[in-house]
Amino acid sequence: MDREQEEMQFLGLFGIYAESYKIIIAWRKIFSQISLAFILPLSFVFLAHLEVYALLFSKIRHDEYQLSGTLDGMQKHNKLSDLVSSETTILWLFRLAYFTCFLVFSLLSTIAVVYTITSIYTTRSVTFKKVMSVVPKVWKRLMVTFLCIFFTLFLYYVVAALFILWAFTVRDNDAAASVLRIMFRLYAIGFIYLTIVWQIASVVSVLEDSYGFKAMIKSKNLIKGKTWITIVIFFKLNLAMVAIEILFEKLVVHGGESVSVAGRVGFGILCLLLLLTLFLFGLVIQTVIYFVCKSYHHENIDKSTLSDHLEVYLGEYASVTAKDVQLEQAHV
Repeated sequence: MDREQEEMQFLGLFGIYAESYKIIIAWRKIFSQISLAFILPLSFVFLAHLEVYALLFSKIRHDEYQLSGTLDGMQKHNKLSDLVSSETTILWLFRLAYFTCFLVFSLLSTIAVVYTITSIYTTRSVTFKKVMSVVPKVWKRLMVTFLCIFFTLFLYYVVAALFILWAFTVRDNDAAASVLRIMFRLYAIGFIYLTIVWQIASVVSVLEDSYGFKAMIKSKNLIKGKTWITIVIFFKLNLAMVAIEILFEKLVVHGGESVSVAGRVGFGILCLLLLLTLFLFGLVIQTVIYFVCKSYHHENIDKSTLSDHLEVYLGEYASVTAKDVQLEQAHV
């Protein structure tokens, strides 16, 4: 990262993209190692989940269709009913296993990328061995932050569902439709905003003393002034992820007879590489945005002190507190 922190506050949309790209290219060896260790399994788990889920769901739908054509009480009906119940249980267990694996690799990838970029920022030597030794010392803090944002999103979903149910109780259909349109827009804006807070809070949890709800509050305050830039960036990243998912489902999962086996394998590998690149680019971007926001609010971190604390990561974990980092409020 060849920019001084004071200069980073002036980075706009394309400046953040360019800075992230330069970091990845300049340190491609370490990022390649991180990608192979954490981001490649993360991408594979995501795509494999789509394939396996489609197979299991299709099997359940087929058995349910056969079940609907048999009389209640018949032996065949009972067998099919038991089969559907067991398949549904397997589906939910599979979803739980997928969610767990995706979460683990997501947390590990985030820690590895944030630590690496911060080491680059402080001009420290960084190796994959050092990254691997840091990861187990930080994941608990990041897990707490994830659980807090998960709880917040859950409450957000509940409130949104209550408003939707209330809209259906309105007798005037036109009024109900208007309310639902407004609610959908507000819900989308709120969801995107919470996602941004989550991403920056993940970086805060690794580099600062704050984690959990405190990290979320810190993240919310940091993105002020850069809110629209972060919204556009993360919206584009999520849109690209949805595009890759759709491409994978159409050409690989539901390719059927229209795509040959070799073609499906080829498209599967292509989607895997695209998703890996997107995940890596997104993690680097969220860390760069963190430093951009710190610079925008004139919160200058002493590089030498931060470097000392990165060294502490290799021993007993100690977070970068405001006192240790000597955070200064440089008012213009």
